[in-house]
Amino acid sequence: MKAAVLPEGGDRLEIRDLELAPPGPGEARVRIVASGVCHSDLHVIDGDLPVPLPAVLGHEGAGVVEEVGVGVTRVQIGDHVVLSWVPSCGACYYCGIGRPDMCDEAFAIQLLGSLPGGGMRLLEGPDEIHHFLGASCFAERAVLSERALVPIRRDVPLDRAALVGCAVTTGYGAVMHTAAVPPGASVAVVGAGGVGLNVIQAAALAGAAQIIAIDRVPRKLDLARAFGATEVVDASESDDLVTPVLDLTGGRGADYSFEVVGRPDTIEAAYGMTRKAGTVVVVGIAPPSAEVSLNAFAIPSQSRILTGSWYGRSRPDQDIPAILDLYMAGRLDLDRLITQRYPLERINDAIDAMRRGELARGVITFPGPDAKGVDA
Repeated sequence: MKAAVLPEGGDRLEIRDLELAPPGPGEARVRIVASGVCHSDLHVIDGDLPVPLPAVLGHEGAGVVEEVGVGVTRVQIGDHVVLSWVPSCGACYYCGIGRPDMCDEAFAIQLLGSLPGGGMRLLEGPDEIHHFLGASCFAERAVLSERALVPIRRDVPLDRAALVGCAVTTGYGAVMHTAAVPPGASVAVVGAGGVGLNVIQAAALAGAAQIIAIDRVPRKLDLARAFGATEVVDASESDDLVTPVLDLTGGRGADYSFEVVGRPDTIEAAYGMTRKAGTVVVVGIAPPSAEVSLNAFAIPSQSRILTGSWYGRSRPDQDIPAILDLYMAGRLDLDRLITQRYPLERINDAIDAMRRGELARGVITFPGPDAKGVDA
């Protein structure tokens, strides 16, 4: 099969012919129909997110189950599925307290570049190629743990469904689960890319009265309005992101702010634009070496809540089908999230366009019998 491999020391993906070993116990083989191009993939390419290399990247995907291993019960051949990059084990401490997003085993595979249990199914001759986030869906096929697969309704186009594997669930969950934004709240969103747009539309769905979108790309600000932003701030006009939000909120600051960029300066700005006793949610992924500086006196005296949101604090088995139901009911917009579709051979073009800020989401699509559910 063809797959996009990031080699050791490389900064471009290479299309290579790989072998895919059969699924082991508790695993399934999926024919990938669509895969979103996410900033987390770019972080790996740029070296900001260290993972074992060489690896097949891609973690935001959807496809059709082709083969199942021994003992698989969650999916069967022919199922349409969304890939979850947090294949929670269901047995660790965090799974036990209802936080599968913090699953110990899911974190371990991110470090090991393997499937749960340490298995490797990607081969180039005698050499093993690492998996990325247990998914590796920049490829025509993938073998995954059944725990990484969420069966979905078959009437959802699979290119839209793919986005729910990361961007949509992350943004939606940050609003609905992590922050629990109530009706009538004021919300500021720093970053109006693929995840940020989903924060915006989830805040609108939650009934937020004021949604302020902040970005430096005019096209993204236009999209932010289309997805529910009531005001926008052009970050290219000034490095000061705090004052415009204070001005728009009567000097008080936003009830809730969401940082969806992953930079220390924007995290600090999100903290500063939030009112006293408000909530700051960091969604963006910064390099592990990055540090944030906050005024120590402000932490107790202004009593803001500062928290992170990993995968939207989601429960994929519940949230992914629910989000797709909202889409099919016309209450969430997945169609306009897709800026452009690319074949696998043009994946570096998609990465470059994302780096330039041109995409809400670029999607890699693969031809096949079920691609009829994907717009060409």
